[in-house]
Amino acid sequence: MINLIYLTVLLPLIGFLFNGLFGSKIKNEKIIGIIGSSTVGISFLIVVGAFIQTLSLPVEQRSNTVEIFTWLNVAGLNIKFAYLVDQLSLTMGLIVTGVGFLIHIYSIGYMHGDKGYWRFFSYLNLFIFAMMNLILGDNFLVLFLGWEGVGLCSYLLIGFWYDRNFEKGTTSQAAKKAFVVNRIGDFGFLLGMFLIYFTFDSLNFKEVFAKATTFPVTETTFSLIALFLFIGATGKSAQIPLFVWLPDAMAGPTPVSALIHAATMVTAGVYMVSRASILFASAPSIMIVVAVIGLLTALMAASIGLVQNDIKKVLAYSTVSQLGYMFLAAGVGAFSASIFHVMTHAFFKALLFLGAGSVIHGMHEEQNIQNYGGLKKYMPKTYITFFIATLAITGVPGLSGFFSKDEILWNAYANGSFVFWLIGVLTAMMTAFYMFRLLSLTFYGNERFDHHHVHPHESPAVMTVPLMILAFLSVVGGFVGMPKVFVGEHGNLFENWLEPIYKPAQLKLAHFGMHSHFEEILLMAISVVLALSAIYFALKVYTQKPEIAESVSSKFKGLYNLLLNKYFVDEIYEASVVQPIQKGSEKLLWKFADVKIIDGAVNGVALLIDKLAEQIKKIQTGFVQYYALVMIAGIAVVLFFLLFSL
Repeated sequence: MINLIYLTVLLPLIGFLFNGLFGSKIKNEKIIGIIGSSTVGISFLIVVGAFIQTLSLPVEQRSNTVEIFTWLNVAGLNIKFAYLVDQLSLTMGLIVTGVGFLIHIYSIGYMHGDKGYWRFFSYLNLFIFAMMNLILGDNFLVLFLGWEGVGLCSYLLIGFWYDRNFEKGTTSQAAKKAFVVNRIGDFGFLLGMFLIYFTFDSLNFKEVFAKATTFPVTETTFSLIALFLFIGATGKSAQIPLFVWLPDAMAGPTPVSALIHAATMVTAGVYMVSRASILFASAPSIMIVVAVIGLLTALMAASIGLVQNDIKKVLAYSTVSQLGYMFLAAGVGAFSASIFHVMTHAFFKALLFLGAGSVIHGMHEEQNIQNYGGLKKYMPKTYITFFIATLAITGVPGLSGFFSKDEILWNAYANGSFVFWLIGVLTAMMTAFYMFRLLSLTFYGNERFDHHHVHPHESPAVMTVPLMILAFLSVVGGFVGMPKVFVGEHGNLFENWLEPIYKPAQLKLAHFGMHSHFEEILLMAISVVLALSAIYFALKVYTQKPEIAESVSSKFKGLYNLLLNKYFVDEIYEASVVQPIQKGSEKLLWKFADVKIIDGAVNGVALLIDKLAEQIKKIQTGFVQYYALVMIAGIAVVLFFLLFSL
């Protein structure tokens, strides 16, 4: 199956081409949905087969390259279009194709009746094609091809309903914002690639990472490489300062939010940092930057999520916050914990977004949670699965989110500092509070919607079955990463699986002092108690005493408005970056450079020729005698010149 890994990329491409070229002529939605979904489903089965085959191989033989063709061979630059099949790419492949398949199935019901049904499935298939190139590429250039591809698909899918209005304009504007912000990060990624090639004379992962451990490269060079790569990651994975595009990306259909902006695309930056772990481990100062940026992003986004009322916006800021956790883990050297949280987050966050889509579908496109309430009895399947996902993301013991979040918090303490752990726990408390606020306002309490216009109902089976599968994964998915304190030194199956990938990086990282199991269990217990306290408080306030929330919001009106307006970051960027660039471009580039210099030069040449023509035409009199006189005069001048030049 390893040699057939290219099919996991080819099949979604075929689905994209078929639905893109012929979808508009096919009147049957089921055919379009089946073709779009089956290409991803078969890809998932191939990845499963490759995973089983790799698992049966000795550890030293678990990294295999499948070469497709030679892409570039110019002036010493030899780039092969090849796929790397190892523990990390297989893990990401299982997430992308597995969760992607469930979301494709869900979309068959959610997008039913949409005029762009065929276009939607072709875009989803194109995204899977690009994402699989990103995670399977065996060099930075193939990875960058997929990187740019998912950026394009993000633009297409965010603006899918291009004729609809959104909070800050049209969905097309939200798509443009995502595209432009990601280009800023991509510029940093390109600089990192150029510096990698300049330093190591290669872009191939195995060659670059091997040379990184042997070449006499200065820490400054490593720091610049890691910094540029991390800038790219902050764009794709929505970290400070380039996180502003992700909340607006909720303008797209809800399956898009689940697939691209929760489970897969936004984790591309985390994957890239993880893949280049040896480069980051060689730049300890940048590792600190990664951890601090991740921590601040997690805290900031969680605080904003406390007061948001759009169901998808709450989940969007939750995604930004959880991505911050992943970078915190990577920044303290816990790369396997980072990818572990990528996996568990894919399960429960995709479930939350799809559950939100089910609610929106049942509530006739209403997204304000203040207009919900009491939906538990109308949507029992959606409620149960949403409740499980909420428990998972808040880190309730026994569910997947508990294991991955605890692993991150423990590493933040053991390999980072107590401050890292403290802020991480505070963020976890906020997460528990705003998620149960969301659950309470949506499914509990009094019904706050208009029964004359809104008739809540459960979604069809094609939408609820994927919810049930993701709910099951949200419960059991964490047990493959049981912490060592419970299962012993060799019991963490997930960490053992990825260990060969991160071994070179771990050898370079500083070793901190030993910590006892008692410390780990104590910190774990404290974080669980604090999260449960936040859950209890949220349920108490939003189901029994809503006046407390009103009192707090009025008493701390300034802080409430600050959070409600997302710290005015968009407004600050608009005033300090967007408007100056627009006005500067208008005055300098348009009115001066374009109009006066470029247009002036073109128009000046035309005016000069016109003036010359005006003078030249005066000798065209139409009299033969005049022409004869001019000819004689000309001959005389030539003869005079010849005589006196001898």
